[in-house]
Amino acid sequence: MSDDRVFEGSSLCVIGNINRDLKTARLRPGDYLFADGETSVASIIETIGGGGANSAFAAASLGARVAFLGKVGADALGDRLERTLTQHGIAAHLARTKDRASGTSIALAFDSGHRHFISCLPASQALRFSNLDLTILNGFRHLLRADVWFSEAMLFEGNKELFQTARRSGIPVSLDLNWDPQWGSGSATAIRARKKAIRDVLPWVNLAHGNVRELMEFADAPDLETALRCLADWGAEAVTVHLGAKGAGYYHQGSLIVSPPVPVTSQVNTTGTGDVLSVCLMLMHHREDLPIPERLRLANAIVAQFMEGSRLLIPPLGD
Repeated sequence: MSDDRVFEGSSLCVIGNINRDLKTARLRPGDYLFADGETSVASIIETIGGGGANSAFAAASLGARVAFLGKVGADALGDRLERTLTQHGIAAHLARTKDRASGTSIALAFDSGHRHFISCLPASQALRFSNLDLTILNGFRHLLRADVWFSEAMLFEGNKELFQTARRSGIPVSLDLNWDPQWGSGSATAIRARKKAIRDVLPWVNLAHGNVRELMEFADAPDLETALRCLADWGAEAVTVHLGAKGAGYYHQGSLIVSPPVPVTSQVNTTGTGDVLSVCLMLMHHREDLPIPERLRLANAIVAQFMEGSRLLIPPLGD
């Protein structure tokens, strides 16, 4: 089966962040970045940003029917973000706020393979459950809640209502356990409360997603095996694991299935690979005819194409 035909008839409703990303070409990490001066890079490009938006565009590019729900400012950037969604065939349901600006992130990519994001996302942080028109869920095969840490109103109240609504409608739920900006900088009390808020909604989650470092930090676990057991004990049905150079994994009923990565000749895209991997698994979630190893193999192949630049899954920001 071709990589594209497997997604025929799939659909995804995404709730998360949408913002502008300014992405640098790879640069050398070092203390010189903290000193006065200037560093030249080969390129700085402006693209769509936000884990939710990246996922929505990736799904639409793979042929899925996609809706996106989020919050932007009542400003020119918000207009550009909405137009870019609709230009790529995504049904945009964006709440607007005059009090908060649309967001921007600066994505620093290092030649060591590490990344660092500097973000200002005031509109996304203001997202509330009351901003979401969940009548549009009807007819969708899957719901993704991305960027789960940014809105405290959703973190401590709205996510539970959202997930219960979806599951009552028979719609499977994915949750992206990405990096909480407060990890490492917030108080221990606040971090515990935030982690507990997510652990409490895991019984309504069919697929949790994250890389090894994120999953271990979220679970306060010394290794991946312990983290995966914790997620299952807290109620998550299955976990998609981003293993980087080791490929991708799928944890279900106490067993981790791993598929090696597809080799790439060059790396054009350094951000968004985890979003692409997770989206592929979401879109194949209903394909009971496909065994898990085959789903992982297909997902890894598409991630490789995205990394090499042969698949444009996350577009530039439109005018």
